[in-house]
Amino acid sequence: MSQSLVAGKHQPMRSEENTTHVDELIKCDRRMKIRKFALKLEIPKSMAHEIVHDTLGYQKVSARWVPKMLTEDHKLQRVEISQRLLLRCQQDNGDEDMTHIDVGPAEDFGAKNNLFGNLITGDETWVHLNAPETKRNSMTWKHPSSPVTKKFK
Repeated sequence: MSQSLVAGKHQPMRSEENTTHVDELIKCDRRMKIRKFALKLEIPKSMAHEIVHDTLGYQKVSARWVPKMLTEDHKLQRVEISQRLLLRCQQDNGDEDMTHIDVGPAEDFGAKNNLFGNLITGDETWVHLNAPETKRNSMTWKHPSSPVTKKFK
């Protein structure tokens, strides 16, 4: 095995130990950059790159965007809200069959006794507090045997 002088130390560059350490680092933080691998292991960036790509077979990929990811809580919340709205509509209309809801003439649409006059509408987006990531920041290391990563809008 070749020896090289790195930061005043002699150590094998492409040792099994370095390969194992890089693999562990990737598994701990898939967003870590090659520069950080090189700094942590005190090896050149080119060697870290070779270990990651050639020896371990990892590729840097961007997550695939999918429209929305609702948790079970979000789904239950939507069902409960819809059921309460349906019940309220049935009570206001005095009708169990909700296939047709008569909201009355256009001028009565905003009347207080009309449920639909009291609704505040908006788009269908549920807003959650999070900081959006750039595509570059969200890239992760993927091993050929790993499943496709997903990122939700």
